[in-house]
Amino acid sequence: MANYKPDLSCQNKFIPIDFSLQIVPGTFEYALAHIVDNCLDLSGFDVWYSNDNKGAAAYPPSVMLKIILFGYSRGFITSRRIANACKTNITFMSLSGDAQPHWTSIAKFVSRMKEQIEPLFTQILMICDDEGLIGRNMFAIDGCKLKSNASKEWSGTHDELARKHNKLQRASKRILARHEAQDGLNETEINHDLKQKEKLDKSAEKIAEFLKDNLISHQNPL
Repeated sequence: MANYKPDLSCQNKFIPIDFSLQIVPGTFEYALAHIVDNCLDLSGFDVWYSNDNKGAAAYPPSVMLKIILFGYSRGFITSRRIANACKTNITFMSLSGDAQPHWTSIAKFVSRMKEQIEPLFTQILMICDDEGLIGRNMFAIDGCKLKSNASKEWSGTHDELARKHNKLQRASKRILARHEAQDGLNETEINHDLKQKEKLDKSAEKIAEFLKDNLISHQNPL
């Protein structure tokens, strides 16, 4: 009988983490963090806050933008899922500086400030697309499938930039609208994960059946 080392992938492990080392250059999350921190004008959010003399400190708009937009890139378009990821996913923790906003804070931010978020989201998508950082598995949400940029389709002319902007602007609006709509539903993460696992099981079963039949046909040629 074969003797294998145990699979410990489901075990908890306490290890020291340097959040600054988790965001790797060349990735979408690295570009997202850099763009939000250094390339965007976030002053439009300041008018919504007047809590300098009273009230609790608010989460910085930069943090909220990072976790929300990174969540979208991974298919997380409900505030509950994004909030949970900030507690359990090392990349979300690193992007937020280990801030853990409640899901209601995320939902309120999107609901109140979607008009401010949308153009910034579009701007980030344009920059990341120009750098080839939007792949086939990113932002594939309900008709918002954004393919990675092909150099032959992008030469940076004014007209091309305008068309690209309009396309990504529409996608940004759809994703934000989807997020706000999803927050109004009673959909749970468990149901979402069960549906995903069910789809994976069906696909695995179909492929296994195909491979089995294909292998038999090759082993027993007519």
